[in-house]
Amino acid sequence: MSDTYYEFGTAAERWERAQFFFESKEYLVAARILGGLVEEVPEQVAPRLLLARAYYHSARLGRAETELRAVLELDPVEHYARLMLGRTLERQGRQTEASTHLRVAAALSGDFTPAGGA
Repeated sequence: MSDTYYEFGTAAERWERAQFFFESKEYLVAARILGGLVEEVPEQVAPRLLLARAYYHSARLGRAETELRAVLELDPVEHYARLMLGRTLERQGRQTEASTHLRVAAALSGDFTPAGGA
């Protein structure tokens, strides 16, 4: 596949193509497509969040963290981005930072159960 294949079509067509590759677990291909979309429409949360997920699943954790922080700047109450950021930080061995984001994500999603059960 050439680079022009990824750039072909409207933004909506590229979004659908990126979702297809993501669902097919072709995370690197999805990330290539989504990277262009995010550059084109940086204010939109959905492409950036899916890009972060693609990075996370392809173990590109630094890039995932960067995109998730950008999502949270755009939408501070996006609980899934907050959860993913916590999980990303956990995978990087940054448990203290991660726990803060995980608690906020739980609160935003309505889960007020204290850590450790009860």
